[in-house]
Amino acid sequence: MGEDRGHDDHERGPLSGVRVLELGSFIAGPFSGQLLGDYGAEIIKVEPPGEGDPMRRWGITREGDSLWWPAIGRNKRSVTLDLRDERARAVVRRLAAACDIVIENFRPGRLEEWGLGFDVLAADNPAIVVVHISGFGSIGEAVGGIRYTTGSPDRPPSRAGVSLGDALAAMFGVIGSLAALTEARATGRGQEVDVAIYEAVAALMESSMADFELGGVLRGRSGSVLPGVAPSNVYPTADGSEVVIAGNADTVFARLCQAMGQPELSTDERYATHGARGANMAELDERIGAWTATLPAAALLERLEAFGVPAGQIFTAREMLTDPQYQARRMVQRHRSYQWWDVPMTGIVPRFTRTPGAVRHTGQPLGHDTEAVLRDVAGCSQDEIDELGKAGLL
Repeated sequence: MGEDRGHDDHERGPLSGVRVLELGSFIAGPFSGQLLGDYGAEIIKVEPPGEGDPMRRWGITREGDSLWWPAIGRNKRSVTLDLRDERARAVVRRLAAACDIVIENFRPGRLEEWGLGFDVLAADNPAIVVVHISGFGSIGEAVGGIRYTTGSPDRPPSRAGVSLGDALAAMFGVIGSLAALTEARATGRGQEVDVAIYEAVAALMESSMADFELGGVLRGRSGSVLPGVAPSNVYPTADGSEVVIAGNADTVFARLCQAMGQPELSTDERYATHGARGANMAELDERIGAWTATLPAAALLERLEAFGVPAGQIFTAREMLTDPQYQARRMVQRHRSYQWWDVPMTGIVPRFTRTPGAVRHTGQPLGHDTEAVLRDVAGCSQDEIDELGKAGLL
């Protein structure tokens, strides 16, 4: 239902022509909207007047504005509407009637309380896909099982340094919305897509349940290693960096021993087999670490690559910003925000060869597109828009 809006060929994404209405705030719903916008969809983001999405002030800020907002708000048209008022909600129904997908992450049941439930929206737009994302990210990570397996075995469960639960739910929201949209275009009937954050996390927990029920093994925290899999760990370098080496397969381990100048280790009975290496993991890691610590990261990685041993340096943002591979793949893009900051942000994932999509603009000022969207998409007259403004609903 969305318009192509004259995108250049190099900006077209595979979802050009799809229109998405983004409701809600914080991370999970807005990240879903960001991804769909990256792929070319037109994203109409509805925010409360005055303050907008709290993400505008979330995390690290500069002059009171979030450094995250230019990315998570990119490619979105900002519309302000006070959804606490029926007159504003009536406008949202008109917007939804002109959209293919609605994404929301309010408290479960809130849309229904507001008269914006699926049945109401589908009465005007039978093919509408409504994506619900519910739950708090940190709680979802706990209930989904990943917190119990994260960290060192001698310490309480830890967390990833990013909002992992929210991001996983957002990605499942994108997958679900596109699956439902495909079906809706074949049948003319939309549906609801329900994403619980804890379920999105649990879906990544591999065979944990079967391991416990059938194998008698409760998978827990193992620090930087996988129990019984060696060598596969983080090792120090001479210049203070850290490198991950995955040399647990027999043939790869043999090549690692050659790279170390210690080929005899590959036939040593303590390390010659997968099982033996797992049983002697600690002493083997100590040997490898003693060797890696003699070389700076660049020389170590060059040598490991020459011998066909999978390895990679642990990156921080500092390395990401300057890494040639990141640059070659356009995974670091810089775009001008409305505050006139040149903001580095990640590129579009995955890469599409023919319709790559683009960052057409960064997160807009609050309400930047309200009048245009209400006029062109919801079909509001200027008098209606003026009345909403006078009532303080925009």
